[in-house]
Amino acid sequence: MKTIIAFPENFRSLVIGAQGALGSAFVTVLRHRMNCRDVVEISRSRGLDFDLENPQSIEALGSQLAEGGLFHLIIDATGALTIDGTGPEKSLAKLESKSLQRSFMVNAIGPALLLRHLSPLLAAGDTIYAKLSARVGSIADNQKGGWYGYRSSKAAMNMILQTASIELQRKNARLRVVALQPGTVRSKLSQPFQGGVPVLLEPEDSVQGMMTAMLALQPKTGAYFIDYQGQEIPW
Repeated sequence: MKTIIAFPENFRSLVIGAQGALGSAFVTVLRHRMNCRDVVEISRSRGLDFDLENPQSIEALGSQLAEGGLFHLIIDATGALTIDGTGPEKSLAKLESKSLQRSFMVNAIGPALLLRHLSPLLAAGDTIYAKLSARVGSIADNQKGGWYGYRSSKAAMNMILQTASIELQRKNARLRVVALQPGTVRSKLSQPFQGGVPVLLEPEDSVQGMMTAMLALQPKTGAYFIDYQGQEIPW
């Protein structure tokens, strides 16, 4: 896969959700395989008052990060499949208001506010804003049903990315906004759902694939929705 994007030698990157399986793998790959000199890691476990369900904390995070300068790459690796100990709903009869609201807060609303407050921190020229998504967030690809809250919250986030990309690219036509499908990765999030999965990826292999795919993206109007192999997924 041909590399299109060449970050400057001293490029800066930001990883939100850096303590998760994929977030920590992004940090490792950026530091040791891409020689990124400055990888800023953000996670709740690092003592930051940051909560996807607290808009004020997201705004404060953006203000705090702005003091350190601009980024060439921002990765939002946040998200949750299990809410309050309950996995994805398999039928309409299992839908509950609280779980649906929390799924949207964690998977769509919180990340949308992150996009709002972090996108002004992107440098000029070739830059990437990437958000972990999921293939089940594709409306066109939904053949099995179920997983109401997770599917719909990811689909909502995909729409937010697509809409924001059009606005942000008016100022920087070389910005790539990317929804990422990492594949099924060996992690706590996916552990209950790994049965029957033909390919179970290690986090660093998934991340390496996603990074390679992103660096090969041409500039275009609108967002990309791709998997870890660089294949486009229908919205």
